[in-house]
Amino acid sequence: MAEHRQSRKRRYITWGVAGAAVLAGAGIAAQTSMAATTWPAQKTYTGRAFDACTAPSLAAMKAWKTDGYYGGAAVYVGGKNRGCNQPNLTASWVKSVNSLGWKLIPLYVGAQPPCQTGSSPEKITAATATSLGATDAADAVAKSSALGMKAGSPVYLDMEAYDITDKACNDAVLAYVRSFTKTLRAKTYRGGYYGFSSSSAKAIATATNKTDLPGNLWYALWDKKDTTTTDWPWGATQYTDHSRGHQYMVNSKETRGGYTITVDRDTWDAPVAIVG
Repeated sequence: MAEHRQSRKRRYITWGVAGAAVLAGAGIAAQTSMAATTWPAQKTYTGRAFDACTAPSLAAMKAWKTDGYYGGAAVYVGGKNRGCNQPNLTASWVKSVNSLGWKLIPLYVGAQPPCQTGSSPEKITAATATSLGATDAADAVAKSSALGMKAGSPVYLDMEAYDITDKACNDAVLAYVRSFTKTLRAKTYRGGYYGFSSSSAKAIATATNKTDLPGNLWYALWDKKDTTTTDWPWGATQYTDHSRGHQYMVNSKETRGGYTITVDRDTWDAPVAIVG
């Protein structure tokens, strides 16, 4: 799928550079009550979901919902590194697909690692990591809110593959992620994170310092296994209590109800947007 987060060719290159080995790591507790008493109840979806570069038309979403295979759909709400235009993604669209029963998963393609191969419109640096994380999180909340995704919703920060053995690069990424997540929570949005099980997600799951890391982890592991448990790469006590998503297949061209869309397949057991 051209320009999906970054080009598919580039994604495979960066994933390969980061290394394919999946190692078990230290635990991080699931994000739950957030301590504040004013948090809206978490809306959770457990089942199949898909993500597509461009949000499909309302007609396609109606047809695919009638088909019944998927119940959740990820949408790219913003970020300077978002790869596709979103002509369908409006507040009216969100309201309509929500009324059809779709559970929406907000994705934000923020700044990317300084050591990542290729060019990105926005990259993290050691000097700007914290300020950029706060700015991007504020933008993510504004974009989500404008679409009708209310406080209490999650925002999943999309971080593509990079060399996590590069300490300076990894430290900058973690500083950015912490600032992004802290700012989300200050604005009553839940922290989520999309990354690769061999690199960007691994960096979060195995970080020794858990302060302000996201409480919901969506891991890309393209093993074609529709599960969030049997192939979970880290400790069994990590990201429990409905805090996991698994992207298990990419570039799946599917026709449902007469509409053909190329999607990535996900197994979901985590928070989704609060709409309505």
